[in-house]
Amino acid sequence: MSSIKIKYFNSFVLKKNVNNVTSGNAAYQPVFSGLPSNPASYPTFGANSSNDINVIGDGGRNWIIEEARIRGGYNNTSTSYGPKAYLVENSNEQSVRTNALIYSGVYNSRTDINETNVFSVGEEITKAVDPNYGSIQKLHTLDSNLAIFQENKVSSALIDKDAIYSAEGTGSVTSTNLVIGQITPYVGEYGISNNPESFAYHGYRRYFTDKYRNAVMRLSRDGLTEISQYGMSTFFREEFAKINSNFKEFTFTALIAGSGANPAKLTLNPSNVLTNLEKGMLVSIPQTSGSPVSATITGIVNANILYLSNDPGTPDVGQNATFTKFIKDRLLGGWDIHNKNYVVSIQDKSEDTVTPDTYSTLSFEDDINGWTSFFTYEPNFVGSLKSKYYSFYDGEIYEHYDQTPGHIRSTFYGVTSNSSVEFIFNANPSIIKNFKTVNYEGSNGWQVESFLSDAEGFDLQSNAQQQYNDSAKLVRSYEEGLYNEGGVPYRAGFNRKENKYFANLINNSVARPGEVFFGDATTGIKGYLATVKVSTDATTDPGGTKELFAVSTEFVVSSR
Repeated sequence: MSSIKIKYFNSFVLKKNVNNVTSGNAAYQPVFSGLPSNPASYPTFGANSSNDINVIGDGGRNWIIEEARIRGGYNNTSTSYGPKAYLVENSNEQSVRTNALIYSGVYNSRTDINETNVFSVGEEITKAVDPNYGSIQKLHTLDSNLAIFQENKVSSALIDKDAIYSAEGTGSVTSTNLVIGQITPYVGEYGISNNPESFAYHGYRRYFTDKYRNAVMRLSRDGLTEISQYGMSTFFREEFAKINSNFKEFTFTALIAGSGANPAKLTLNPSNVLTNLEKGMLVSIPQTSGSPVSATITGIVNANILYLSNDPGTPDVGQNATFTKFIKDRLLGGWDIHNKNYVVSIQDKSEDTVTPDTYSTLSFEDDINGWTSFFTYEPNFVGSLKSKYYSFYDGEIYEHYDQTPGHIRSTFYGVTSNSSVEFIFNANPSIIKNFKTVNYEGSNGWQVESFLSDAEGFDLQSNAQQQYNDSAKLVRSYEEGLYNEGGVPYRAGFNRKENKYFANLINNSVARPGEVFFGDATTGIKGYLATVKVSTDATTDPGGTKELFAVSTEFVVSSR
C-alpha cells in the first residue's frame, strides 16, 4: 500500500511586471522553491526602465514577494482561508484497469438532467473482476443482470440489487442503490478470448467463441455449454489454430503513372490496377526530389485513381508507391432470425496480394444441437432485424432469403454457387459392400458430384506408399444427362420413375496392383462406407427452388 504526502500552505505570491522594457536590459526569470531553475513554462518578466520610480536595486528588475499577511505587517490580518490540503502524486501516468468497470450518473429525459459525464468520487462507482482471468472484452445486459465476458471467464453481476447472506449461509436478493451488485462467475473455465465480435444473442441464449480453448460456447439458463463438441470439435480446433489474435501488416506496391493537385490525387499504372485498395489505407509516395510523402487514401475512382489526404507534389512517376493497412483475423458471430441459427464466420486474413483470404462460415441450430450448413460468403458483419437476416460486405447491406420473384438463390455478394449436401452411407459398418445405385427424392436438378469409398490402408514398407479409393463418375442431373442416339432419347445420369430419381454407379477408379478389371469396366464401387456429395446443376431452373428430401443407395455384400 503506497502513501501520498499532503502539504499545506496559506501563502500567496504578489508579483509586479512593468511593460516599458528597454531593449538593452536582460529579462529576468524568478526561481521558486520546489521548481527547477528558470522553468521553460514559467513567464519571463521584462526589465524596468531606468527612470521608473518603482525600480529597486539590482539593475531595476521586477520584484516578487511571497507573503501571507496584508501589507506585510507583523500582526496584520492574514489573507488565508485556512489550511488548504493538496496531494502531490509521485506519478501522473494514466492507469488502465482492463478488469474494472466504472459508471456515471444517469440521463433523465423527463427532467432533462444529464449526468452521463458525472463521475462522483464520493460514491462507489467502480467494480472489478478477478484480473487473473484477463481483460473485460464484452458486456451484455439481459433483464436485470449484467453478463461480463473476460478473456478466460464469464460472470454475472446483479444490477440495482445485491445478495445478502444470513449466518447460516443462505442468500436472498434485496434492492439497493448500488448500481452493480455482487459478481458471480459461471461454472466452467471458459471466456471470449480476444474476439468479442463473435458474440450474438437471441431470447435468453448467448453465443460466443473461445479461441484459447478451441470452443464455441452457448450461455443459457443452464449455464455454459460447449456446442462445438456436437460433432465439430476437430474442425474448430484446426480452424481456430489459424486465427492470429494480433494485428497483421498488409503491404503491397503499385506503379505510379501520374498525379494532379487540388484535389490531391495519384494515378496508378492501368496495367497494375489493384482490387486491394481501400479508403483509409496508408500510402508512401516516392518523390522526384526529397523524401517520400505519406498520405491516406480518401477516395478511389476506377480502382486506379486515388484521392489523398496530402498533396503528393511531384511524385516519381515510374516508381512504386507502397500501400499499407493493418488487418486482423476475425471470429465473427451473429444470429440468423430466419432459420433460428447462430452463424459464425472464421476469417483468416492474408498478409499479401498473392495468398487469398480463407474463411469458413457455418451455422448451429439449437433444435437439433448440431451444425447444419456451410455457406459460401465472408461477411464483414451479420445481424437480424425483426424477421429478416442481413449481412454487410464492402460497405453494402445484403438481405438474405429474399423471396421476391426472379431472385437467384445460392448467390452471395453477386457470386452464384451450387448448393450441395455431403453425407456418408455407412450401413453395416463392419461389412465390405458393393454400392450399385444411387437414388433420391426431391426436385429435378440434382446431380451426384462425387461418390467415394473409404481409403484402403497401405504397407509402410512399400515403396509406393499409396492409398486407394473406389470412386464413381459424375452422375448427371435429369436434364443434363439427356442425349439422343438414332432419334431415341437416353439418359446418362438420373432417370425418373414415379417421381423418384435413380441412376447406376459407374466406377471411375484407377488400377490397383494386380487388378485386371477396373474403372468403367466394373459396376459400382466397393468399400466399408461411401462419402457422397450431391449438388445442384447449372442449367435446370438456375436460381430456382430445388428440394431434396432423401438419398439412398442399393448395395450387396462383397464376395471377396
